[in-house]
Amino acid sequence: MEIIIIIFLGLILIETSVILRRVFVKKPREIGGRRKVFVDTSVLMDGRIFAVAQTGFIGDELLIPKGVVREMQLLADGKDSEKRMRARLGMDVVSSLLKIDNLQVSLFDDTEADGGVDERLLTLAKEHGALILTNDFNLGKVAATENITILNINDLAQGLRSEFSVGEQLEVEIVQKGSGRGQGVGHLPDGTMVVIDKASRDIGKKVKIEILRHRQTGAGRMAFARKV
Repeated sequence: MEIIIIIFLGLILIETSVILRRVFVKKPREIGGRRKVFVDTSVLMDGRIFAVAQTGFIGDELLIPKGVVREMQLLADGKDSEKRMRARLGMDVVSSLLKIDNLQVSLFDDTEADGGVDERLLTLAKEHGALILTNDFNLGKVAATENITILNINDLAQGLRSEFSVGEQLEVEIVQKGSGRGQGVGHLPDGTMVVIDKASRDIGKKVKIEILRHRQTGAGRMAFARKV
């Protein structure tokens, strides 16, 4: 009798442990789950999404509705030469995205694509708790009223732009000599390295400069300036 009771208590303990594990331990897919993002026509026809995807920064699941692809096909066959060219670019971008390793992207079988593409994207986002990737300002405004999160490539590009424009004047400290004759090197307040002509003798000093141009390199953005 005692053995039966011990076995019974053991089974209860095992079952309780399993229940507690289910309650308190998150499944791996819940910890590392990806956001679902529906891609708009405007992003594909813009083309920059491919360059962003190649960098490996996109960890979300990209879903391209077939209604979006159909819209680009119609534009590619249309009479407007500019839209025709951009639509063909958009279809090339779709093919290129599908070939990128480690990018979770797929065509979404949107069989109920009645009405406009924008309206359908809003419906899909609400149905699947997803985001919308778009460059369309008006679509973004409508989505905001319906509490749908928008990702905008234009906003991303704006955020990566230098805070300092050509012709702007400011003070920087010269920290070392540059690679060119007479050049000095400093850093703008946003961290951008700036190369200043005729500043090699000003190391350790603050000088007033004027931004002449910017250049993007593999090591980051650089600026070139002259002493004022």
